[in-house]
Amino acid sequence: MTRLERRTRRWLSRLPRHLGHVVDVDVKDSPAQAMRRRRVVSAVCLAGTGLLGASLSTRPGSGRFYALTFSTAATWVVGSLLSGPLHRGWIENRARQLNRPVAVPVATGVAAFAVFCIGALVVRRISLLDRAISGALVFAEAGRGPWVPLTTCANGIGEEVFFRGALYAALPGTDPVLSSTAVYTLTTTATRNPALVIAAGVMGTLFGYQRRATQGLQAPLLTHLTWSTLMVTLLPRISKWAEARSRSAS
Repeated sequence: MTRLERRTRRWLSRLPRHLGHVVDVDVKDSPAQAMRRRRVVSAVCLAGTGLLGASLSTRPGSGRFYALTFSTAATWVVGSLLSGPLHRGWIENRARQLNRPVAVPVATGVAAFAVFCIGALVVRRISLLDRAISGALVFAEAGRGPWVPLTTCANGIGEEVFFRGALYAALPGTDPVLSSTAVYTLTTTATRNPALVIAAGVMGTLFGYQRRATQGLQAPLLTHLTWSTLMVTLLPRISKWAEARSRSAS
């Protein structure tokens, strides 16, 4: 075997297993833990949903908006911690070595942003979705200084800790990916914005599969933070650039 072949084989062995592969680690709750987690998660879900709807009903960029947004994130996090132990998870490569997921989730977030960016530019030709996307972007455009990425990161952390952490662990049945995504999407309807609901359904499914594959919340959390930060910082600029080009072309 040549040196190039050895290097290629070593590089290939470091690649992660496919998303359908579940790492073999035990993260199940005991019966007592499961009962406690379900009670706490039910109460937190109702409180967080109410705060989420209230935050997006306020004036974008206002002090009330930021206060409610951080309160929502705090509710998700504190409630999740009170529900029981949360797990970071592992990613397994082709050599069957376990590592904490970092690079792959970040790269996944960048790829998801690229797909959503292209999709947003295409669907803005549809008036209903154009208004929904504009309604979502106004919160980023009206933000002040670092507050936009800060609130975005706070919500990303809060949502993943709850929906892919506590809630995922609390759900009974054989398909927590489907169940957690359904609850996540249903919760997002409190925003009354179809673009955000669609994004929750699509990304929630991806986050759910990451959670199942790694048996923890670190992978979906990093993907969510990467994707959402790029969405609020770059998508408004790209949208304005596309609109300017469209006007100049016409």
